[in-house]
Amino acid sequence: MSNILQMGAITMASTRVLVLGSNFAGLTAALETQYAFRGTGGGLDLTVLSKSDRFVFTPSQIWVPFGKREADDITVPLGPVMSRLGIHFVPSPATRIDRATRMVTAANGQVYPYDYLVIATGFRNDFSGVPGMDPKDGFANTITTLPEAERTHQAWLKFIRDPGDRGIIVGAAPKAGCMGAAYEEVLNMAYQLKRIRLNKRVPLTYISGEPFLGHFGINGMAGAKPAVSMFFKMTGIKPVINAAIESVSGDYLTLADGSVRPFDLAVLIPPFVGVDVVREVEGLTDAGGYVPVDENYHSALDPRIYAVGIAAQVTTPWVTAVALGVPKTGFPSEVQARIAARTIAAEVLGTPAPVGKAFKDIPAICLMDAGGPPFGGAMILGSTMFGPRKFSAIIPGPQVHLMKVLFEKYFLFKVRHGLRWQ
Repeated sequence: MSNILQMGAITMASTRVLVLGSNFAGLTAALETQYAFRGTGGGLDLTVLSKSDRFVFTPSQIWVPFGKREADDITVPLGPVMSRLGIHFVPSPATRIDRATRMVTAANGQVYPYDYLVIATGFRNDFSGVPGMDPKDGFANTITTLPEAERTHQAWLKFIRDPGDRGIIVGAAPKAGCMGAAYEEVLNMAYQLKRIRLNKRVPLTYISGEPFLGHFGINGMAGAKPAVSMFFKMTGIKPVINAAIESVSGDYLTLADGSVRPFDLAVLIPPFVGVDVVREVEGLTDAGGYVPVDENYHSALDPRIYAVGIAAQVTTPWVTAVALGVPKTGFPSEVQARIAARTIAAEVLGTPAPVGKAFKDIPAICLMDAGGPPFGGAMILGSTMFGPRKFSAIIPGPQVHLMKVLFEKYFLFKVRHGLRWQ
C-alpha cells in the first residue's frame, strides 16, 4: 500500500487509466485517452509504464544498417513530452499484472492501481524456432529492434570491407509477420550494393515462406505479385519463396527441403511473440502471448483490460504451407489505440461508444522504401487489411522514398510536441 501512496493521492472521482508501453500503440493510447477526457469534467489519472524512456520510429530501422540513420535521428525522449502534457510517465516496465486486484507491479518496485488497463507492450523476438538465428549467439542479423539494427550496421561495415563470394541473404523465418521490413531491407540492400558498385559481384537472395511474392502477410492484393516480381528483376534480387528456414550456421542456412544456401551476410526477420508479463496472466492470451479482443479492443477475458497494436490477437482466414504472421504495423496500431481510448472514455462518461473496427477492416497503408532513385519504392494501398477489398493498388515511383523520409520527419515532430494523431 505504501508503494501505491507514493504515486500521489487519487480522488474517488478520478478514473485511473494505466497504459503499458509507449511506442506507436502506447503513445497513441495515452494521447487519445487524455484528449477524450479533456473538457468533460471527468477526472483522469493517466499513467504510462514503459521499458524505454524513448519513442523509436521503428519504420526507419531499415536504414540503420547502412549508416543512413543513427539512434538519435529516430528517437525522442518521452519524459519531457509527457511532463508537458501532464501524463505520469514511468520508464520502468511492468513485471506483474494482478487482474484480481487491478494492480500492476513495475521493475522499479512500485505498484500502480488501475480502473482500466491498456496493454500496448509490443513484441519479443522469438528466435527459438530456427537454431543459429539469434544475433546474440548465432550467425544471422536482424533489424526488428534498434540495438539489433545497430549490430547489423557493424556486420554491414565488415561485409563491405571484405565482400566474399557467397553473397547476401535477406528473408523471413517461418511465422514471421513483419514482411514489409524484409522487403524494404532487401530492396535497400540492392540499392546500397549498386551505389558502392558491388551489385554485379554480390549475389542477393530473398527467402520467404510466402506462397508468392507480394503476399506481405495479408494474402496479397491486386497487382502486388507482378509488381514485386518486376522490382526484383530490375534490382537483381533472386527470390526463393514458399521456403522455410530451418537453421543457420556460420556461413550458410538450411531450408526445410534440405537445400543449403551459403552467405557472407544474412539479415532475417524472426517471428514475434507477446511479452512475458502479459503471457503470465492466466487466461488472458493465446499460445503466442497475444490478447484476444473484440472490435473495440476489450480483452475477451476482462472488459477493463484492452490490448492494442502488436499485443492484440489477429486471426487470419487463410492457411499457407509455411506458417506466416501478420504485419501489425504502426498505422493499424494507432487506429486500435484510438478506438480503445475513446471506448474507455465513453464507458466512464456514459456516452455512446465509438464504432469498433477489427484489424482486418482497417485500411492497408504502407510506404515500401527501396533506398532511393531511380526506383524509390512503392505505395501500397488497400481499403482493408484483409480481402475481399473494395479497392487496392500498389503504386511504384521515385517519389516514394522522399514520401517516407518526409513522413518520418512529420511523425517525429508530432511526438516531440505531444501532438495526437488527426
